[in-house]
Amino acid sequence: MRRDASAGLGLALLSAATFATSGTFARSLIAAGWSAEAAVAARVGIAALVLAGPAIWSVRGRPHVIRRNLGTVGLFGLLAVATAQVGFFNAVRYLPIGVALLLEYLGIILVVGWMWAVHRQRPRRLTLAGSAAAVLGLVLVLDLNGASGLDPVGVLWGLGAGVGLAAYFVLSARSDPGLPAAFLASGGMAFGAVVLVGLGVAGVLPLSATFGDVEFAGHRMSWLIPIAGLSIVAAVIPYVAGIAAARRLGARLSSFVGLTEVMFAVLVAWLVIGELPTNVQLLGGGFIVAGVALVRIDELRLTTRTPGARQAEPALAAER
Repeated sequence: MRRDASAGLGLALLSAATFATSGTFARSLIAAGWSAEAAVAARVGIAALVLAGPAIWSVRGRPHVIRRNLGTVGLFGLLAVATAQVGFFNAVRYLPIGVALLLEYLGIILVVGWMWAVHRQRPRRLTLAGSAAAVLGLVLVLDLNGASGLDPVGVLWGLGAGVGLAAYFVLSARSDPGLPAAFLASGGMAFGAVVLVGLGVAGVLPLSATFGDVEFAGHRMSWLIPIAGLSIVAAVIPYVAGIAAARRLGARLSSFVGLTEVMFAVLVAWLVIGELPTNVQLLGGGFIVAGVALVRIDELRLTTRTPGARQAEPALAAER
C-alpha cells in the first residue's frame, strides 16, 4: 500500500510538472505567428489521436455508456477543453505564464459561487476563508498600483480560462461514474479540436499557423518540436500520469498535488525563457494557492463526513 502511494505521488508530480510546460511551448508558437486557437487545436487534436486507442479499449463492449454520455463529452470538449485552453493560450500572449496560470486557477473559487448560486450550497467557513485568500491573492497578482504593467486584455483571457476550468470541475463532478476517464479526456479533446477547426474554417475564430523555424529556449528550431512538446509532453504524458495517479491516490489527493503545477510553470518559464513574476505577484500566487488548498480541504472534510458522496476528478484537468 505504501509503495502504491509513493508511486501515485510520483505520477501526480510528473503530471503537474509536464502540464506546466504547456505555456512555455505555446509561447514559442504564438511568437512565431500561430494563433492561440490553432495551437490549442493542434495540441488537443494530436493528443486525442494518441489517446484514442486506450479510450476505445476502456469502453469496449459498452456502447450504451458512449450513447448516454455524448452530451457530457461534447460539453466537456467545448468548455473544459476549448474554452479553458484558448483562454490560457491567449492570456500568455500578454501576461507572464505563471500569472496567466494563477488567474486560471481562480476557476476553482468560481465553482464555490456556482454551487452557492445554482444549488444553494452555502460555503462553510473554511471555504469562505479560502475564497477570501484567493481574492486577496488576485489583487496582489494584478498589482493594481501599475508596477507590473499587466495588460487588461490578458487578464480577461486568464479569467476566461478560469471559467473553463470551473466548467471542468462542475462537469467532472456530474459525469457518469461508468464513463472511463480516458474516454472523457480523449473524446473531449477530439470534440474541442473539431469545434475549433470548424469555427476557424468558418472565419469565426483566427486559425493561423506558420511552418518555419521558431525561437525556443534561446535557440532556433523546427516548429515541429514545440508542437510535439505541446501535444505529447504537455498533454499525453500528464493525462496518462494523472489518470494513473488518481487511481492510486484518489481524485482529491491527486488534485492537491496538482496545485504544484503553478510552481512548476513559474520554474519552467524562468529556466527556459527567463520569465519570472514580481515579488508582489509571487506573494499573491502564494495566497491563491493557499486559498484553493483551503477550499479543497473543506471539500475533503465534507466528503469524509458524508458517506457515498461523489468525488470529482480534478486530477485529469484538461484546461492547460
